Amino acid sequence: MIVIHPENDKEYKGLQVNDGVVQPASVNPYLNRKRFQRKQYTVDQLVDGILAGNVTMLSQAVTLVESVIPEHQEKAQQVIERCLPYSGKSVRIGISGVPGAGKSTSIDEFGIHVLNRNGGKLAVLAIDPSSERSKGSILGDKTRMEKLAQHPDAYIRPSPSAGSLGGVARKTRETVILCEAAGFDTIFIETVGVGQSETACHSMVDFFLLLQVAGTGDELQGIKRGIMEISDGIVINKCDGDNVKRCEMAAQNFRNALHFFPMPESGWDRKVLTYSGFYGYGIKEIFDMIYEYVDFVKENGYFDLRRRYQNKYWMYETIENTLRNRFYNNPIISENIAASELAVQTGQKTSFMAAFDLLNQYYNSLRQK
Repeated sequence: MIVIHPENDKEYKGLQVNDGVVQPASVNPYLNRKRFQRKQYTVDQLVDGILAGNVTMLSQAVTLVESVIPEHQEKAQQVIERCLPYSGKSVRIGISGVPGAGKSTSIDEFGIHVLNRNGGKLAVLAIDPSSERSKGSILGDKTRMEKLAQHPDAYIRPSPSAGSLGGVARKTRETVILCEAAGFDTIFIETVGVGQSETACHSMVDFFLLLQVAGTGDELQGIKRGIMEISDGIVINKCDGDNVKRCEMAAQNFRNALHFFPMPESGWDRKVLTYSGFYGYGIKEIFDMIYEYVDFVKENGYFDLRRRYQNKYWMYETIENTLRNRFYNNPIISENIAASELAVQTGQKTSFMAAFDLLNQYYNSLRQK
């Protein structure tokens, strides 16, 4: 990793250069290494490379999408707009579950199964949790996907969650568009699985798969109304050896719980299956279920309806993110926010009063322009 970290250069402090793009350091923002720049490609070169299936060009475009520099964001949006007409032809599958459910290992097995079964190209967008202190991420999911990492038709892109609610990176949706334009017809999105809202992932996939494990003593902990309602299928992992009976019992508990939930808009009768990611048992049945679901919702029109809802959802998400970024990048706010933090911490102001004061300063700065 290459990091820009001059002693007296606040603009680049704690930032790294990845494919020639400046962005927050993934592992440690306090590393100190010399400045380095790779060759920069034009929008035309990036778009032509992506449409030709060039993974190097795709990776640099994704890095532009993830960059926090406004100039890079503008360039990324041009690339995305040019690629948009070539997107939308993949099957998008979201995969979530509690830590330790075997998401990365399962995705490795799932991916090989899909490539052997259908051919084509597979992209895996693995979201890694970011540290609240250093803002860095390990990005080690790829090391647990050994088979896919060596497959010529697979592309694995680990990305930091960057504090995004539900563990889904804010830019993942745009990365999906770029991957589809590059010819990837199956896309897996792996979430952090931290137990928070997984709405963001559900709002960008066609099928949302929830991984669970049995025998940990907290099967009922997994029966949460929110995550259960948005799941299109549930699978119990590690169903092998002495754990088979516990897995079957957990699966039955989940089936019973689903009866108390309303029928989803799709009209799909959600299924609960068991499998072993380690031995590869039951993977065929899982994808028989997924493709049966895709055929079912395409026939009744819900497939297109869901994607239209998703497009609207991300329009509002983009508005909120843009307003938030402009607020924090406003010079008046940058100048006064530290004083407001101190006033809140010392008890001179309530959190709400300090927030409203900053908002009023922001609104006044806009009126003066």
